[in-house]
Amino acid sequence: MPDPTNVLFILSDDQGVWAAGCYGNPEIRTPNIDRLAAGGVRFENFFCATPVCSPARATLLTGRLPSQHGVHDWIRAGNVGPDAIRYLEGELTYTDILARAGWSCGLSGKWHLGDSQIPQHGFTDWFAHQFGGGDYHNAPMVRNGQLIQAPGYVTDVITDEALALLERYADAGAPFYLSVHYTAPHSPWTGHPQEIVDSYADCPFNSCPQEERHPWAISLTDECLGNRAMLQGYFAAVTAMDMGIGRLLDRLEGLGLRERTLVVFMSDNGFSAGHHGFWGKGNGTVPRNMYENSIRVPAILSHPGVIPAGRVERGLVSAYDFMPTLLDYLGLPVPGDGNLPGRSFAPLLRGEEMPERESVVIYDEYGPVRMVRTREWKYVYRHAYGPHELYDLVNDPDERVNRAEDPAMAARIRELKGLMEEWFTRYANPCRDGLREDGAAMGQTRFLPRA
Repeated sequence: MPDPTNVLFILSDDQGVWAAGCYGNPEIRTPNIDRLAAGGVRFENFFCATPVCSPARATLLTGRLPSQHGVHDWIRAGNVGPDAIRYLEGELTYTDILARAGWSCGLSGKWHLGDSQIPQHGFTDWFAHQFGGGDYHNAPMVRNGQLIQAPGYVTDVITDEALALLERYADAGAPFYLSVHYTAPHSPWTGHPQEIVDSYADCPFNSCPQEERHPWAISLTDECLGNRAMLQGYFAAVTAMDMGIGRLLDRLEGLGLRERTLVVFMSDNGFSAGHHGFWGKGNGTVPRNMYENSIRVPAILSHPGVIPAGRVERGLVSAYDFMPTLLDYLGLPVPGDGNLPGRSFAPLLRGEEMPERESVVIYDEYGPVRMVRTREWKYVYRHAYGPHELYDLVNDPDERVNRAEDPAMAARIRELKGLMEEWFTRYANPCRDGLREDGAAMGQTRFLPRA
């Protein structure tokens, strides 16, 4: 019987799908992300479940949509202290399953799902950011249950801890799962290594057109739109993180673990840096948006000798597919009692065909804003508030012409809205349904009741 496969899961924060060389950006330097893509499969159409961090991360871990696990926005309270809240209490995560099956589970970096002081869900090694992010120097972290300030550049601090864990896991000999959750390239876009910032001084930033201000844009756009310093900082944050990823890959190879380790790289949600005239993700506008740059994320999986090298997968895949895929890939049973909306795409990783995925439909939500997306069409429905949007993604891939009010599209809209309503009726838990959110408040406004 083959040895169990190790997993190194690398998660970036607010990285647009456009912000990597292997995704076609000739300006940003990401040689190690590109190296992963060259040695594995790169997904062109991988979608987060919600275009903001905490619910997107909760869906990756649980395989359930926000209207099932109850996390609907970024978490601003309950992270540390006597009033800490475990927002995933009672949920089954894939790390729970891995730990029970004998994997050692470690975390270095951002948790941002509540009660960051105490290890949860199968993790035994726990070096977590106390909050969801912040300044890149002297970051507030948790080590051995103690709240500390970690000196140094936080991207390097997270990488250094992960390297130490890799060394320990190599010596232990048991299979491991290691989550490395960077806060990069999330704001602030200051405080990054100056030599990297300066290296982008002459960059034209054609990959980030600073378009006319979007009418729904918020104050972040006013601070950043057309600001070259912010663009340099964003690009520098990505490149500095990429250097950390290179150190992790080099250490895996040096320890003789690379052929026994599945490496996953993705972002929690997307990001616009001037595209469509705003800076931010789903909450970069009010009302919240479902533009492609907000919901599509970079996603790369690499495992030498198992996953074909250099493959580009263009099928539609969602973050709620990730949990069943990872468990399937590792030969572990997928829970059958959680009403999981996703399905495994592990055959794609092995180079096998899955023609039935041609008809996959992607669904997203952000409070009362819901989206259905096929290969050809995207429909966004804003319950109670509007406005609604319909885009012809074949002829209008940049989503410039909203056809929701076009009488010729009435039948198309009925079809797509019907798919959306049927899907959410099947999977949403009425006690945690995002339609109960007001659609405007920033942050997790309450802890939804469990049922």
